[in-house]
Amino acid sequence: MTPEQNKRAVTEAWKAFASRDPKRIQAVFTEDAEWLAPKGNATAVALGVPDHMIGPAAIAHFLVDAFPRLFVADVEVAFSHLHCDGDTVILEERMQATLASGRHYDNDYCFVFELREGLIARVREYMDTQKGRAAIFG
Repeated sequence: MTPEQNKRAVTEAWKAFASRDPKRIQAVFTEDAEWLAPKGNATAVALGVPDHMIGPAAIAHFLVDAFPRLFVADVEVAFSHLHCDGDTVILEERMQATLASGRHYDNDYCFVFELREGLIARVREYMDTQKGRAAIFG
């Protein structure tokens, strides 16, 4: 796939994530897809979910069922940079939201997507873990 097609696959995947439709979300991943976030990140700890999800169903479950329990309102995601080299797409973004506690969440992220035949095979997620912990746990 071309770099533009790979970038489009990632931006379309993000639209699927926002849809909260499990079938639509699962459709953007390979059967053996993995999503890795920093160990002990505040979101995983607060929700009691793993920081390493394996398979489209587990990833969709997090996005549809777990994520909205913590990030309850005003979720805004703004992309700042989108880069592609071969089948690797790097997305930088800022996410803001209202947390279940009523606190405001504001953090920057970097996602590295590894694609296979236009589908996401692996996501590596990076964020300011200290800033996330302060927002979520005070």
